[in-house]
Formats: sequence, structure tokens, C-alpha cells
Amino acid sequence: MSSSTTRSPASAPTPPTQASTLAPYSFPHDKLKRRQTQEGKTPLVLVACGSFSPITFLHLRMFEMASDFVRFNTDFEVCAGYLSPVSDAYKKAGLAAGQDRVNMCSSAVEQSPWLMVDPFETLKCNKDGEPEYVPTAQVLRHFDHEINTVLGGIEGVDGKMRKARIALLAGADLVMSMGEPGLWSPTDLDVILGSYGAFIIERSGTDVDEALASLRQYENNIWVISQVIQNDISSTKVRLFLKKDLSVRYLIPDPVVEYIEEHHLFQEAPKESSSNKSSTSTPDKRSGTPQPTKN
Repeated sequence: MSSSTTRSPASAPTPPTQASTLAPYSFPHDKLKRRQTQEGKTPLVLVACGSFSPITFLHLRMFEMASDFVRFNTDFEVCAGYLSPVSDAYKKAGLAAGQDRVNMCSSAVEQSPWLMVDPFETLKCNKDGEPEYVPTAQVLRHFDHEINTVLGGIEGVDGKMRKARIALLAGADLVMSMGEPGLWSPTDLDVILGSYGAFIIERSGTDVDEALASLRQYENNIWVISQVIQNDISSTKVRLFLKKDLSVRYLIPDPVVEYIEEHHLFQEAPKESSSNKSSTSTPDKRSGTPQPTKN
């Protein structure tokens, strides 16, 4: 686990590859703290990448836990937190449409003074206009480019512009997957953990120390945050409740509950009767295409 000292990215960021097709897009920065209030601190922006299908209170609590940890244990000053919903190209079971996930996340953070939603991943398309998966390393480069290149960074207490540190915020299950051989590209891992770093929220039933043992070369760029109050709410469990027509209030924000009800999301699809099945229909066999890993 990292100490409270900070470290600059190993190399200058590579501007993110622009999408062949990108719907009208502007980087959200209305809640970004453009001027620091703490002297001697390095500006920090936390980025959580994931499905958020739907977003839960645990996703939001992760940011608050990280913010508290940063204040008391590091030389950083949090300037913003971002949710970055994954592209529809991820094709994960239970994944709602990108626009719906962006809308749910936006409603969940509407009252937050520092959390925002960036729809970049959900808008990225290939030359044929189909959703295109965006690797986590590229997502972090995107934030680095938008905040430090386009916006020019964060103004320090002394009036000088400073480069913001971009860091991934994720659950322990993600860092455990990073320690498994073959699941992550070594090049991407070097960008994520070597150039940027990660704040990891411990979860019950996960052995973070075991995962960190195989990522020892990045230990100064990984901060592990303990959950004082254990919370195991997950999007998967919420979807299961919804399919069984059970209440999910107080598991997810009220505006998200209302959005799900209004748009009839995550309901059990009606079973097709055998008489309606086409005898000539065949399943879409694309299982040979490897799916990218995403938290």
C-alpha cells in the first residue's frame, strides 16, 4: 500500500485517440475545483470506471470514503470525482443502454457538490457508428488530456497552474483481477498503475494483500482504503431484486429508482413461447471474441 507521498506520472500523457464517430460531446467540468484551497497539496481527480447498471449507494460511498482517506492520509487535495459509465460494446449481462446509465448516474450525483458524470465512453463509436469499447488506460488519458491540456490544469494557492493527478477509484475485485496473469495488458497496467495510480476500496471476501503481492512494482501508486462500515450492495443484486419485483429503495438513490420505474428497466423479459420461435433462427455465435476486462 502506498504511503502518503505523491509521485508524478512516469511520462507525459498521450492524448487520447479520438473516436471515428463521436456524438456531440463536451467535457463536464462545472463542479471541478479550478483553484486549490490547501497549500502544498497536489490536485487530485478521482475517476471510477464501471457498468453502473444501475448505480448504487456503494458507488457513491466509494468517493466519500476516498475523499476522507485523501484528506487525512495523503498530500493530495481532491478537486473532483467522475463516474465514467462503460460503452455498450462491453456487452455485459444486465447492461442497460448507455444513455440510460448516464442518466441514472447524473440523477444520482445531481446534489453532489463535486461528483460528475462523463459520457465519453458511452459516446465512442467506430467508423460504422457502432459502440466502441474504451480501455481503462485510454479513459484515464482522456481525463488527463481534458483537465491538464485543454483546461490547463488546476490553479494553486500561489496562483500558479498545476497539473492535476488523475487516479482510478475502484473496488478490491478490480485490483485482484489485475494481479491475475493474462487478464490485463501489461502496457495498460503500466499506464493505469504506473503513470496514474489507483485508490482501492476493500470489500469483504477479497484478499487485497494477495493481489498486491503480484503488483509490487506499483505499490507506491496504490492506496488501499478500508471500509469501516461494510457495504456489499451491488448492481447485480439490485437487478436480481428488480427482476423478482422486490423493492430496491434505500439500496439505490430515489431518483434512480424513479428513473428505473419510469423506463421499465431491468425487468424480466417475457419468455417466448415455443410456437413463436422460428425454426430457422440461430444464436449469435461470437463467443470466440475476447471480452475486455472492466470493473
